[in-house]
Amino acid sequence: MLAFIGNLGAGEIILILLVILLLFGAKKIPELAQGLGKGMKEFKKSLKDVEDEIKKTDDDIKKTDDKK
Repeated sequence: MLAFIGNLGAGEIILILLVILLLFGAKKIPELAQGLGKGMKEFKKSLKDVEDEIKKTDDDIKKTDDKK
């Protein structure tokens, strides 16, 4: 994703920002950014929970195998 952003020049980035400003308005952009940030935070939390659950399950399987 960041490689795609690296191919954009300053003019293209300014044009994209102006279009976003025109579409959503100056008052709505902070609300959108805040919602996006909360969504990313929740996604990362859920991802960490899934990783922890997988690790816990893997540890339980190893303990069960060690008892045999």
